[in-house]
Amino acid sequence: MAYRLGVDVGGTFTDLLLINEKNGTTFTAKVPSTPGDQSKGVLNGIEKVCRTAGIDPTEISHVMHGTTVATNTVLTNSGAKVGLVTTKGYKQVLQIARSFVPGGLGGWVIFNKTDPLAPLECTIEADERMSARGEVVRKLDEADLRRKLETLKGKGLQALTVSLINSYANGDHERKVRDVASKVFPDIPISISSEIIPEMQEYERTETTVVNSYVRPVVSRYMKNLHGELSRRMKDVQLHVLRSDGGLASVEAAEVTPVNLLMSGPAGGVSGAIWIAGKSGYKNLLTFDMGGTSTDVALVQNGAPQKRRETRVADVTVRASSIDVRSVGAGGGSIAYVPELTKALRVGPQSAGAEPGPAAYNKGGEKPTVTDANVTLGYLPATQKLGGDMQVRKDLAEKAVKTVADGMGLSLMDAAEGIYNIVNENMFGALRLVSVEQGHDPRDFALIAFGGAGPLHANALGKLMGSWPVIIPPGPGVLCAYGDATTRLRDEASRSFIRRFSQTNDKEVGKLLSDLAKTAAKALTAEGVPAKDQTTTYEVDVRYHGQGLVMTIDADAKTFAKGGLAALGKHFDAMHEQMFTFALDHDQELVNLRAIVQGKPTSVRAEKVAKGRSDASAAVVETTTIYAGGKKMKAKIYNRAKLKAGNKIAGPAVVMEMDSTTLILPGHYGEVDAVGTILIWPGR
Repeated sequence: MAYRLGVDVGGTFTDLLLINEKNGTTFTAKVPSTPGDQSKGVLNGIEKVCRTAGIDPTEISHVMHGTTVATNTVLTNSGAKVGLVTTKGYKQVLQIARSFVPGGLGGWVIFNKTDPLAPLECTIEADERMSARGEVVRKLDEADLRRKLETLKGKGLQALTVSLINSYANGDHERKVRDVASKVFPDIPISISSEIIPEMQEYERTETTVVNSYVRPVVSRYMKNLHGELSRRMKDVQLHVLRSDGGLASVEAAEVTPVNLLMSGPAGGVSGAIWIAGKSGYKNLLTFDMGGTSTDVALVQNGAPQKRRETRVADVTVRASSIDVRSVGAGGGSIAYVPELTKALRVGPQSAGAEPGPAAYNKGGEKPTVTDANVTLGYLPATQKLGGDMQVRKDLAEKAVKTVADGMGLSLMDAAEGIYNIVNENMFGALRLVSVEQGHDPRDFALIAFGGAGPLHANALGKLMGSWPVIIPPGPGVLCAYGDATTRLRDEASRSFIRRFSQTNDKEVGKLLSDLAKTAAKALTAEGVPAKDQTTTYEVDVRYHGQGLVMTIDADAKTFAKGGLAALGKHFDAMHEQMFTFALDHDQELVNLRAIVQGKPTSVRAEKVAKGRSDASAAVVETTTIYAGGKKMKAKIYNRAKLKAGNKIAGPAVVMEMDSTTLILPGHYGEVDAVGTILIWPGR
């Protein structure tokens, strides 16, 4: 019997979902993450979930993995020392960058520009020149290049990037540079921009390829070690890694182009949310993933997540497709503190992480966190065992929160509720970024909450956003692993093609898109995905002629064949009007063309729950006291495993399960649907 495993590594916990491919049944597990070496946490989780399912690890045929290795490498500045080869005259391309300074009009006064990931002293210039049409203006001087590369030998390079001007139009010189460099540096990886991102704008292309080189040795080492250990334990297991755009990449692709993995972790949650919410009949969603370290939010319209062509991590921005996920430093482990100067309560972005974690975890943590506030307020009962085996200590939580209460001259409960409310406001701001500030009314969307801490704050966020229902899926703490396990193999190919609509035609553009699709399909074919199981979609970057703003239009082959450029133009005008309240009567212009090829989706069924009546009293395990709205009140605690379809849960109430806890506030109620999802609505 074959099993498929989804694994999501977070800052605090590693979540796993095991799927029986024959009948669709699932098993879940949650174990502490191991920041020093993420693979240890993954292997610990595999042992645990296999024990739960009563199977041998050798029965697992596929492992789909969402990882934060690339992200953390950038965040912690622990990547490779990168050398860079540019065209003569463009040595300082990374230093010049783009003239953007954050912080408003006075931002330049305090703005400290981050050093480029490829230092100037490790950058050399190749004597060559290619035209914007891909014609050779000056041949590459290979002898001069070899001499310059030799000067880099003593600088301890761990990776090399090649990014020549106009190589997006013709990458022949970059390939020649790689051939020469591989003889001088035979033991380090070499990334060339014409293969990583063959698109115009030399700064963005160079930055993206440099970041790829920066994380490549770390990611490659991690993937090789993990794949080797999995193969040793599971024989012929296939390992795939979640990409930032929500697709899956092979191990080989992940090692060569790790820049596509920067948003790997958050993408899994969005994919899982789309899958489970669809089973309940909801396609317009605001996703709310609150873990121990951070909160990630995204917007889904008509079952498809909003995407962007830029991925940002800390001060690094690369041009790579990703789901439009916005993150804030607000999680269950976010630390609350009272600055001596202002005496104004602050929460995050500092986090207690997995080690030592919140005080309530009894692992040595002493600083007050959001989790400690939830325990103090009674939202996270002391009878709850996180991950099924970690006991919560209320006395330690209250001791930690008391430091905030004393610092502000508040009662213990008011201080705890203050922490709860402030972290909610932080997450409310992130949700506005993906909805209101993108021209969407949040009242038109349901809010789906997941992550270990998400369901504790979901009802409050639903009130702030006006988004109903609030959806609490089964196993919310491991939903990212659901996303990993239900995601499809994916690859893409792109190229710049700058033409006004009036200067080209449907036939020419269609031919270019078709050629790109054939290129993208090669990777899936190599992975054993037959052509009949592959589906192709297109993305076209469009702008008004004379403007810099580019917007991405989605289209499939049939839609483009039917409507062509005219349909793309109408769609672009509509998107521009939604974002900026107006459209222009100007010529429209193509900038980049992109083809995305995907394999067929994984067959996973949502398990049905037994039918019941509205009375949910059979699932009540005890009565507790919570503090909400400035006063204490009685609340019932429910065992989610005992809830049945049709049950209604009147707030205030707490619903407990292995991987998460749900809070239903006073004046609200939860209704259980056929697949066990809790839908929270205002009213009784």
